[in-house]
Formats: sequence, C-alpha cells, structure tokens
Amino acid sequence: MAFESLSEKLNSVFKKLRGKGKLGEQDIKDAMREVRMALLEADVNYKVAKQFIADVTERAMGQEVMESLTPAQQVIKIVNDQLTELMGGTEAARIHIKSKPPTVLMMCGLQGAGKTTHTAKLAKYFIREGHRPLLVACDIYRPAAVDQLKIVGAQAGATVFSLDGEKPEVIAKKAVSHAKDYGNDIVILDTAGRLHVDEELMAELGRIKEAVEVDETLLVIDAMAGQDAVNVAKSFADSTGLDGVILTKLDGDTRGGSALSVRAVTGKPIMFAGVGEKLDDLEVFHPARMASRILGMGDVLTLIEKAQTNADQKKAEKTAKRLLENKFDLTDMLDQFEQVKKMGGASAMLSMIPGANRVSDDDLEQGEKELARMKAIIQSMTPAEREKPSIINPKRKRRIAAGSGTRVEDINRLLRQFEQMQKVIKQMKKNPKGFGRSLRGLGGMFR
Repeated sequence: MAFESLSEKLNSVFKKLRGKGKLGEQDIKDAMREVRMALLEADVNYKVAKQFIADVTERAMGQEVMESLTPAQQVIKIVNDQLTELMGGTEAARIHIKSKPPTVLMMCGLQGAGKTTHTAKLAKYFIREGHRPLLVACDIYRPAAVDQLKIVGAQAGATVFSLDGEKPEVIAKKAVSHAKDYGNDIVILDTAGRLHVDEELMAELGRIKEAVEVDETLLVIDAMAGQDAVNVAKSFADSTGLDGVILTKLDGDTRGGSALSVRAVTGKPIMFAGVGEKLDDLEVFHPARMASRILGMGDVLTLIEKAQTNADQKKAEKTAKRLLENKFDLTDMLDQFEQVKKMGGASAMLSMIPGANRVSDDDLEQGEKELARMKAIIQSMTPAEREKPSIINPKRKRRIAAGSGTRVEDINRLLRQFEQMQKVIKQMKKNPKGFGRSLRGLGGMFR
C-alpha cells in the first residue's frame, strides 16, 4: 500500500508530540528531523524534502503552534496543509475537454510503465463520464503492442484505430480525421516507449505533435521506480513538454515518494493514479485526500465515490427495503461481500478509512481470507437455509462445513455475526430518524 512506511513513521512522530503539553523549539526541531528522515526513506527527492521541512518548521515555530492549547494538532494540520500544497493544492487537476471535438491526448513514457494499460483505463474513465474515446496505436515497434491495445481497448469498451506500415505521426493524423468523421470526442494516442530517455524518442513525440494538435501530453510513470521516476518526469518535461502525470502502481509501493516529488520537480500535476490491475483501478488524484491518507486520516470521499460507482441502485433500494421489513437474510449478506470485492476488497477499503494505517498487513490478509471463508459458507447453504438460518441444525452445519471446506466452528461464528447484525438493525429501527440517517450515511457500503 502506498505511503505505508511513511504513514507509520509520521504517526510515530505525532504520537510523541501528543504526549507533550506545550511544545518548545527543540521539540519541533527534533520532530522535523524525524519527519525529514521519514520522507527520505520514502524516496522523496532530497531537495523537495529539505524545502518541505523548512516550510513546516517556519510555520510550526509561529504563534499558532507555540501558544495553542493543542500544539501537536496544530503541527499535524500544518504538515497536512504542506503535503497538500506539495502535491498540487486543494483542487484536483483536470483534463480540459474542448468544446469543439476531438480533444487529443498523447500518452508518453518509458517501456514497462503501463502506458497501454492506462490508455485503456483512461478510456474507461471517460466512457463513464459520457464521452466516446478513440484509442490510437502509435507504438509500431514493440511486438504485439497493437494487439495489446486492441484487447484492453475492447475490455474498456473503446474503439481502437491502427494502420499497418505507417509512421506514428501519419497514424495519429489519420486517427484524428477518423474521430471527426465518426463522432469520437476524445482521441488518446498510445505512443512508443524506450528503455531510457533518448533523442530518438523525443524526436518521434515531436513529430507527432507537429502532425496533430495535441491538447494534453500525459506522462505515465511507475511509482515503484522511486527517484528514477522523478528523473524521468523531469527529462520529459524539459524535452517534450508535459501537461500532467499518471502515476501507476501506486498500490504496490510502500514508499510512494515519487508522488510527493513529481509536481515539485516538474511543476506539472499528477492527474490520475493507477491503484490496481483492473481497468476500473484508476483514480483521479486528489492532493488533499492523498495527504489525509498519508497522515492516517483516511479518505472517506474516495470511498463513497467508489461505492457509488460500483453500486447497483436497484439492488441498493431492494436491500434498504428488506432491512426496513426485517427480511435481511444471508443472501443479502452475500451480496454485501460482492460489493466489497467490487470496491477492491477489504484492504482497498480499509486504506481509505481513518485509522486504517494502523491495521497490519497480516490483519488485512486475514480479513480478506475471512470474507472468502464466509462467502464459501453461505454459498454452500440451500436457499431455505439462507432465508431462515434458524433451521440450520448440527446435521446441516456438518454438511455446510464439508461443502465449503470449513469447520462447524466457522459456521457457528458466521451465524452469531448474522444474529448480531440483526440485533443492530432492530436497535436502529427503534429510532426511525436515526435509522434513516444510518442508511443514508452508509452510502454505497451496504448496496
């Protein structure tokens, strides 16, 4: 999980600060020294980390902290504000879609960064927004690059344009004409990469920009590349010009320092973050929300958005009605597990819940296993047993355990959990207003 080690170290620093009443200059200097080490260990660029600490220290030494009744909370707020500013400010950077189509986006980056996959992810994102993107295969060098784009493009539901035997700039130009003729309002050019930045690569990107009017140039970089990712971003920004960055594999790097460094070094915003292997695993990059995650405050807004994106509205209404009528059964409970899975599993959800950074990897893994175990148990039940768990006697329990590869003790635990859930629902119903608020507050969580 991105920033895991940084989050742990920062929370350790803040815990020490909370243990003090008033803070003196030495307390703040000691804390900032630990924060700087945490940033450097997380692969944050040295100059960026140095400037960050200087900015935080200057504000932390001011009256708002020194004379505050809760100085530790003030320091945390300052760190949060500076992290948000470092990654791009309070507003997420957006791709500007022209009123006169098509809007042309050019994807660039090194080989292996995930350009082709994220071209399809971006297409799926735009399709959900109501657009008709056209994907263009401009990588004519890498074996099977065109075929890969066609496969992921089809999975995303987007049309792919390709031409055999033509140069990339010619393909791009004809693709734009094709888009105008067939009503595609966005054109995404999947360009070739290299093992490293070189003049030939930059020259080709330059020729494409001469052939077509590129509205946004997006650099795809691998978050797990650490400092190399920042160096690559700077090279592209200086040579070909960038409008934004897509950071991939942000779910797989426990350090994540490149996300804190890229904007400061290039001056270009991170627009999207790849957070998984599925085509839906692309998030708009919100600096303020990411800062909140890093500091262990969670990211409830993104969690709600994920829930709304993955929720089945009819199923949500049906579940709410069954809750109100005391008809919520184990089949409904199984539906909730499926919704959790759609949202990326327990670990993806917990990473957005305040305090979740304190949950260990072992606990997360155990949670995923427990969800899978409960699913297997419910799926091994008959419809009558799911609807009325009270009929499940010892003989039925042994049959369900054998069918699900679990133990009778696991069956008993699931049934107790279900009984507890029903008790909670009954208590909520005693306060109709509170019950309604609770249902609304759950958003997509129980859809």
